[in-house]
Amino acid sequence: MGTAGRLLVKKPLTTRRLRIAFLTLGLLLFSCTQARNTAAGPNPSVVAQSASPASSSPDLSPAPSPPPKFDSSRAFQYVKEIVAFGPRPIGSQNHRKVEDYILSHLKQDSVEEDAFTIETTEGNFPVRNLLAKFPGTEDGIIVIASHYDTNYPLRDTSYVGANDGASSSALLLEIANQLRGPRREGYSVWLLWDDAEESMRLPWFDPESLYGVRHLAQKWQADGTIKHIKAFLLEDMIGDADLEIERETNSTPWLEQMIYQAATGLGYQSHFFARTSQIEDDHIPFVERGVPSADLIDFDYGYNNVFWHTPQDTVDKLSPKSLEIVGTVTLATVQKLDHK
Repeated sequence: MGTAGRLLVKKPLTTRRLRIAFLTLGLLLFSCTQARNTAAGPNPSVVAQSASPASSSPDLSPAPSPPPKFDSSRAFQYVKEIVAFGPRPIGSQNHRKVEDYILSHLKQDSVEEDAFTIETTEGNFPVRNLLAKFPGTEDGIIVIASHYDTNYPLRDTSYVGANDGASSSALLLEIANQLRGPRREGYSVWLLWDDAEESMRLPWFDPESLYGVRHLAQKWQADGTIKHIKAFLLEDMIGDADLEIERETNSTPWLEQMIYQAATGLGYQSHFFARTSQIEDDHIPFVERGVPSADLIDFDYGYNNVFWHTPQDTVDKLSPKSLEIVGTVTLATVQKLDHK
């Protein structure tokens, strides 16, 4: 309603002359107002009104996609159950129990095992990568990975790797719950629990580590699978209650940017990429083969990383909220990759 209209409502008049005088004044005021608006550009209030639901023009813009689901309580329970097996270095009975535990949650899914034997300075060991495949309608694959073993040199301690291995392995189990069902609209998603990631020596010795992903990357390169992988997303040490995911310099910049956009859209950007680090991790064999890859890792576990690779890596240092943040951002990133 214009200025003249407001004056007429506030002050009703009784004589014809006064009505004419005020009508003339109203027209002048209306003209001045229109002139000011034309000179100043569109009036924000008018724009807002025209875009409101009351507008006669229908809103044809697409509805925003609902945020991905992620059950943090269930994921945290998985962490507890994995940790309850105790230390799980390769070659141990507990290691086999965790393999069976993971497989027990994937009975409804298409699962493959990549089994082989490694020769190390500590002896020969069986290794088993576990792969759950969720088919999509598009030609391409997104791999989401986590290792599930604990550190072999710490096998005689109480080291249970709650954050380093259990948190990310549990994360993948919950992601499987969200992917299960009809064929997804987008790329196929493969969940990879890779084995024998931890170094056979301490400090870290690169030639005797990353056995599972090295073997699988070579295998997929040989059979042509690697050409179909659109992205490799690695989850590692993502349960820390004080969650701060690194910007990892071996990772693919545009993929990290996509992860940050996903985090920002969900309001979780404060937990991502405030620090920058260079980390040798499970994604490296795929980086070396030109696969777009990103390492989602919080490599500051306790002050100055004091809990990493120690018996203090326990469930009480973790948070279901951290699992929810990383899991939801991962699923949102998959959605973005589907439309890239």
